[in-house]
Amino acid sequence: MNLLFDYHTHTIYSHGKGTIKDNVQEAVKKKLESVAITDHGPGHVTYGIKREKIKKMRQEITDLNKKYPEIDIKLGVEANIIHSNGELDITEEDKQQFDIILAGYHYGIFGRNPILSGLIHLGNYVSALTGITIKRLKEMNTEVIIKAVRLNDINILTHPGSKGFVYIGEIADACAKAHTLMEINNSHGHLTVDEIIEASKTDVQFVIGSDAHSPDKVGEFHNSLKRVEAAGLPVSRIVNIKVE
Repeated sequence: MNLLFDYHTHTIYSHGKGTIKDNVQEAVKKKLESVAITDHGPGHVTYGIKREKIKKMRQEITDLNKKYPEIDIKLGVEANIIHSNGELDITEEDKQQFDIILAGYHYGIFGRNPILSGLIHLGNYVSALTGITIKRLKEMNTEVIIKAVRLNDINILTHPGSKGFVYIGEIADACAKAHTLMEINNSHGHLTVDEIIEASKTDVQFVIGSDAHSPDKVGEFHNSLKRVEAAGLPVSRIVNIKVE
């Protein structure tokens, strides 16, 4: 099995360790057909991209597409859900600058209501640490993700289930209806085996993302594939896997 493309990679423009060129060169080395640079959205308080840098990123990618014609290089973003209504931390103007939009739930996002956001992050962190599920918090996490999927044109929902308990089946159904891919993240443990099984009961399609934070991790997918095989998910439902 080969990975056709990797649409979840980070660079020094957020908190990755390599440059855009470094990621592209690794993708070429691994014979990917396409790669996307998807640094964190500007709403993250510690490592979100700076809006004034987006044009520079776009120019770098334009230049690299000319230098490496054997691979299609895209500029994307891993946007953050910042409000209970499903709002993301990118504007309509921002969206026009990206080829692909990923989105997910992360700590370090405080949006319009910093106190409430902080309490939700704390609750999710403690739940994840202890393994104790708080029903109302799980419902809130699920609701806000579904709203984000419905409100925005999201290509890929990143590592659903990570950083907060959710009802995966409900999210998968919303993604299927919105034609949003659910990511099986190679770096995080999500989707887990059980989550893949639950999500696969819907019509949702999946994608593997490396979530590479260093160039050598670009195009890596074997951790995800192990969970896919354990879940019995047909690889035909994963859009970027090719069976030789």
